[in-house]
Amino acid sequence: MGDSGKEAAPKIALRDKIVKKATESFRTYGIKGITMDEIAASLGISKRTLYEVFQDKEALLQECVLKDRKEMDEFLTEVLVHSNNVLEVILMCYKRSIELFHNTNKRFFEDIKKYPKVYQQMKNYRENDSESTIAFFKMGVEQGIIRDDVNFAIVNLLVREQIDLLMNTDICKKYSFLEVYESIMFTYIRGISTEKGAKVLDNFIIEYRQGREADRQAESIGTTNKE
Repeated sequence: MGDSGKEAAPKIALRDKIVKKATESFRTYGIKGITMDEIAASLGISKRTLYEVFQDKEALLQECVLKDRKEMDEFLTEVLVHSNNVLEVILMCYKRSIELFHNTNKRFFEDIKKYPKVYQQMKNYRENDSESTIAFFKMGVEQGIIRDDVNFAIVNLLVREQIDLLMNTDICKKYSFLEVYESIMFTYIRGISTEKGAKVLDNFIIEYRQGREADRQAESIGTTNKE
């Protein structure tokens, strides 16, 4: 490795470290709930060092969103290799989304709208995802697990609107965010599935809820042991 490569390596490592910590902090406290000073302090670096890597909070947030996107693409690539049909891929992606939403402060989604560049970045990703999802559904029709009488463009748009509504209403004061999100997604998938696809969905839901129950029991035991 040349001298320039040796010099670049620590900077890249620092950049990755900052992005990882900022992503965790933004999702835990919301974007407005954490300052650049606090991020710098949590990493044991000066505020000046942080601003040498990222000129402002929005630039850092953009990189965090890009990191999430890359990780999702890597996850999708891995799932595609091990899945038997399109519906399994979609369900695994939704499972990952559910877990991500579960671990994200609702304020994160409210705050991100205040950063125009990042909000547009996420909208662009979502538009691309919609096109990919529709293409996936058409493959599912060929596999006999997705109905062939559905206008996927309309249905996909309706689901997106429901998710936006979820982010901007008080429904989660009565029901958990996770419960509402699951209701939207599982009802949506069941509605476009054939009888064969519905069986895939039912098996997924059984395994998914068994896994959640096991996690809850483990958490309960962990809490009891601490006491």
